[in-house]
Amino acid sequence: MGSIPDPGELTELTRPSFDEFQRQTSLMTSCTLLWKELSDHFTSLEQNLQKKSEALKHKIQTLDNQTKASLASLKKREVTIDGSVEIALERVEEHRELALKSLSDPDYENPDGEVDDGDGSFMVLKSLCLTMESREFWNFVITKKKEIEILRKQIPLALAECVDPAKFVIEAISEVFPVDKRGERSGEKGNDLGWACVLILESLIPVVVDPVIGKSRLLVTPSVKERAKEIAETWKKSLEERGGIENVKTPDVHTFLQHLVTFGIVKKDDVDLYRKLVVGSAWRKQMPKLAVSLGLGDKMPDMIEELISRGQQLDAVHFTYEVGLVDKFPPVPLLKAFLKDAKKAAASVLEDPENTGRAAHLAARKEQSALRAVIKCVEDYKLEARFPPENLKKRLEQLEKAKTEKKRPAAVPANKRTRASNGGPMPPAKAGRLTNAYVSSFPAPPTFVRSPSHTQYPTGVPAYPSPPAVYGSRSPPSPYAYSPEAAAPIAGSYPVAPLNYPAYGGYGNGFAPAYQQAYYR
Repeated sequence: MGSIPDPGELTELTRPSFDEFQRQTSLMTSCTLLWKELSDHFTSLEQNLQKKSEALKHKIQTLDNQTKASLASLKKREVTIDGSVEIALERVEEHRELALKSLSDPDYENPDGEVDDGDGSFMVLKSLCLTMESREFWNFVITKKKEIEILRKQIPLALAECVDPAKFVIEAISEVFPVDKRGERSGEKGNDLGWACVLILESLIPVVVDPVIGKSRLLVTPSVKERAKEIAETWKKSLEERGGIENVKTPDVHTFLQHLVTFGIVKKDDVDLYRKLVVGSAWRKQMPKLAVSLGLGDKMPDMIEELISRGQQLDAVHFTYEVGLVDKFPPVPLLKAFLKDAKKAAASVLEDPENTGRAAHLAARKEQSALRAVIKCVEDYKLEARFPPENLKKRLEQLEKAKTEKKRPAAVPANKRTRASNGGPMPPAKAGRLTNAYVSSFPAPPTFVRSPSHTQYPTGVPAYPSPPAVYGSRSPPSPYAYSPEAAAPIAGSYPVAPLNYPAYGGYGNGFAPAYQQAYYR
């Protein structure tokens, strides 16, 4: 029977192993790292929740402010309806009375009937607007393209005299918008009149603006606004007949977009269509403002990037300044890239074998156009400090100087014939051999000394006899001593000029005409 150990007796203790110690250490390290990771994760969640909470509070505050502003605007619009309608009715009544007076008295408001100067043109426009003669108004405007800046000031004032200016404008431009009707009656369809449509539509905006609350409300009757919507839909349907957006002319696109903005009929469902139209016609000066008015402000960054990818950096600069994205799209690198692309395009024109005759001219003109555009952009947006235009101007002067030198006529060799001692006029050296030789009525000088360049003639050239006293005769004087064999090759190479020629004058000073030097070759 075994013995039971005594509890008070010391027994041998088990020595802990080093592996167990390492295992415990590794476990503690893992727990520490896990705790730290979890702590960081919950801290990050807390921060994100805090940021989202602040963002939501900001949005709620913004929505509250917008709601208050919208309610205030609606209340103001409701309160001002009576006042605006009263003002509009008074204006209509006033214009009706003026129109009746104008119809009963054709000389009313225009007693002199002058239409040549600016005041006369305005009186004609005003009279046509008073009587609502839209077709005559249109015909008058399209004949004044050279005076477009004057019309830009006069047409809004004239449209203000209309009883219904919005209806008047729709009827005026109906000749070419939404569908060009001129081709049905004549061959004038190729003449672009989009400039006139845009000018008239732009001029209508200040006329239909509410006199109390401004641009937020346009004084357009529901029937006219519905008609404007139908016109817009007709134009959109015609895109398929024209071959799509890519084949539509820029003036037509500009007219359509301005029509939408003028009558306030922009549709959110057509934003993608508006975007494509704007990008396709981005080189137009008014396109950045139209894009904002069409509600494309949120899509501007993508549109600017698309323009840059297309090589339209200059247009992209205009868009960036319109929407305030200059920090995101710095203008100077864009302008430099535009110039670089222009130089490459000019170099490709020089290498084009199909334009060997005009290659240098076309290349220089392309580079000149790019330089002028960049210089104007730098000046318009005050970028001289970041992009000094001096070098650009010097390069432009060089190109213009080279173009001028190419156009300069070649130098004419000096006259080798000697003048007689009496100082009289000297006839052409080969006047008898040219059908278009100038025949002078001055007294005949004595015999001229033959120059060494004319040694091929076997006999001396006798003195010219006195020609008839009438200017303009192309008939040669009495026969010269030139042999027919020598004269035949040259005379046969020139066409025979008409016998009647206008009389020459102003040669009473005793000198030969300046252009006679062309014969001394």
